[in-house]
Amino acid sequence: MRKRWISLLLAAAVTVTALAGCAGDTSEDQSAVQQRIENSSVVIAMDPNSEPEAGFDPAYGWGAGEHVHEPLIQSTLTVTNTDLTIGYDLATDYTVSDDGLTWTVTIRGDVKFTDGEPLTAEDVAFTYNTVKESSSVNDFTMLDYAEASDDTTVVFHMTRPFSIWPYTMAIVGIVPEHAYDSATYGSNPIGSGRYILKQWDRGQQVILEANPDYYGDAPEMEQVTILFMEEDAAFLAVQAGEVDLAYTSATYSDQGVEGYSLASYASVDNRGFNLPAVEETTDSEGRTVGNDFTADVLVRRAINIGIDRQEMIDNVLNGYGSPAYSVCDQLPWYNEASEVAYDPEGAAALLDEAGWTVGDDGIREKDGVKAELNLLYSTGDSVRQALAADFADQLGELGISCTLEGVGWDTAYDRALSDPLIWGWGAHTPMELYNIYHTIEGTDSAEYSPYSNSTVDEYMDQALACGDLEESYRLWQQAQWDGTDGVTQDGDIPWVWLVNIDHLYWVRDGLTVAEQKIHPHGHGWSIVNNVDQWSWKG
Repeated sequence: MRKRWISLLLAAAVTVTALAGCAGDTSEDQSAVQQRIENSSVVIAMDPNSEPEAGFDPAYGWGAGEHVHEPLIQSTLTVTNTDLTIGYDLATDYTVSDDGLTWTVTIRGDVKFTDGEPLTAEDVAFTYNTVKESSSVNDFTMLDYAEASDDTTVVFHMTRPFSIWPYTMAIVGIVPEHAYDSATYGSNPIGSGRYILKQWDRGQQVILEANPDYYGDAPEMEQVTILFMEEDAAFLAVQAGEVDLAYTSATYSDQGVEGYSLASYASVDNRGFNLPAVEETTDSEGRTVGNDFTADVLVRRAINIGIDRQEMIDNVLNGYGSPAYSVCDQLPWYNEASEVAYDPEGAAALLDEAGWTVGDDGIREKDGVKAELNLLYSTGDSVRQALAADFADQLGELGISCTLEGVGWDTAYDRALSDPLIWGWGAHTPMELYNIYHTIEGTDSAEYSPYSNSTVDEYMDQALACGDLEESYRLWQQAQWDGTDGVTQDGDIPWVWLVNIDHLYWVRDGLTVAEQKIHPHGHGWSIVNNVDQWSWKG
């Protein structure tokens, strides 16, 4: 029986026992819970990293960035549906010019900000011009400028065709031009969304209240209190009955808490290793770039099919996850050609074909060189560390010797240019594929790992230039694999994807959480995208 993860499980068991002892028999006064039910309110525990450091200003990352979610306080032009296609919020229609450089969006004329002022196309144009100039989180280089042609029509002038613009429009909350101050708006936001920011105690909690003048269906959940708590504290709060929903992880998944059930939500929150696809060299900045072992495509293909992903899910994630084969599993632009079967014999055959033969010590060799990898993981992330250890053990069974090294993100990006690093990705936009695989303009490599393929680049460029969003999905799929070229098993396979991590929550009995979209990377605000539709039974 493999030893990976056992020590971590033992440590987790000790922690859980200690927590249970601390919690004792304490429980919140049931009258307080009943009052929340009667008042249609809910208390939610989130990771402290979910608290927006710069406040609730879309120009500084609220609703956007790595952990994309609906901004709740502000309205957006579009929304993503549960199947990740595009729907409307403020927008009632949009068109794009034949050259892809002009987007014309018609908006509702019945929307007011919470200060009573009407929301017009001028506010939309102001918002987008502001985020283009100010955003340090999202890339808006594809936008030249926005202008209002009348009160209900906004025109976006683009610097280049960008077919997936509707996905950007789904995360940018609209702010009021007449009441926007970049220094204060984040703490005192005025919006037109489903909720109003009633109170923000930094480092502790946020209280949202339903917007009585909201133009859409009135929220069923009238008050939402979000507490920012470390995972151990969140579990204690569940045991004490102090919260109605709390994030958790596989560490606690074998526990039982009276009055709560464990809810599991599918995600595209994936973990995978980059496999540097060029031979080792030194770049102009003195950094080591490339890896002589993973530069061989046969080695990369062997690694991809030599990994038992389900074993990782069972042993590291306690069963809460799904195999990952790409950065976009289950999304509309996913190419099913990415999927592979676990085939250790086939992996061994590929390594043999590449000239890496098993030595007396069980480690493969070629021309006197050992088959070795130094695997990197982010320090302090126990799940990534455990996945890296499992990955190392499985590669060891193929005759590849691995060492593990924890690194900080201050050095991880440079180190990943030559050593495989376990990453976390997954977003509600095809741009994730572009960011990982497309060659950076003026260079011969993609951004996060040395790799370049002009055919893959061309498909993604065509996808962005496509005049029809749904037609662009096919081009994104071809960038993954077109039958001859791509980033899948039969292609270049410059990344090996391991697992999609289910997002786990303790949910109080009687609380109905509305149907969830597949969650993106990040265990935070995604759960409350539709909190307005949550309800209490009875």
